[in-house]
Amino acid sequence: MPVAPAADLTRPDGSPLRVLVVDDEVNIAELISMALRYEGWQVQTAHTGTSAVNAAKELGPDAVVLDMMLPDVDGLEVLRRMRTALPDVPVVFLTARDAVEDRVAGLTAGGDDYVTKPFSLEELVARLRGLMRRSGAQRVAESSVLRVGDLELDEDSHEVSRAGEEIALTATEFELLRFLMRNPRRVLSKAQILDRVWNYDFGGQANVVELYISYLRKKIDAGRAPMIHTMRGAGYVLKPAS
Repeated sequence: MPVAPAADLTRPDGSPLRVLVVDDEVNIAELISMALRYEGWQVQTAHTGTSAVNAAKELGPDAVVLDMMLPDVDGLEVLRRMRTALPDVPVVFLTARDAVEDRVAGLTAGGDDYVTKPFSLEELVARLRGLMRRSGAQRVAESSVLRVGDLELDEDSHEVSRAGEEIALTATEFELLRFLMRNPRRVLSKAQILDRVWNYDFGGQANVVELYISYLRKKIDAGRAPMIHTMRGAGYVLKPAS
């Protein structure tokens, strides 16, 4: 089970941000919830409009992810009812509709942003982070040093060491290791690594990932207990040496 990093955005009192996720498709709601919990936020889900309004009153969320199409009440009406109790809560609409008039209707009704299905979880999280920063969420001072076991990476100075021994990396090796260290114990697919480190979509370039993983292993794991592991058919994971 991946270990969630400490949240870098919090409520003004330092407690976790609260997000209400509303979608009648349980699998989608759970996927979104998992992504938001990984950010260190407190998440509650609802699968109908009526339960969403009640949950919003109980939770007092800092943001709401709201599906436009719900089985009992549509998203626009849910928003109207929520706003009677929570007039300023930021709302991101999820919609399967891509028509301009539907997007305009959501924004005109008071929605702050929208994401069209199918959507990227990373994009949705980024939109939420932007909304919550603008609405007063506090940034926590961040250290520039990432640590996993006896491995350290300084994001500012680009220095890397293991057990105190300095390790020289190329720029690409550094970016790959940084991505792995930002997601300790989490299995990362070749597609995810390509997208984050090389900034293009997965398209038959898996050999590039394999090649650079082998480069990293020679520098990080050589002569030591291994930290970079291959999960056959799934990807790679970095975790403290046992």
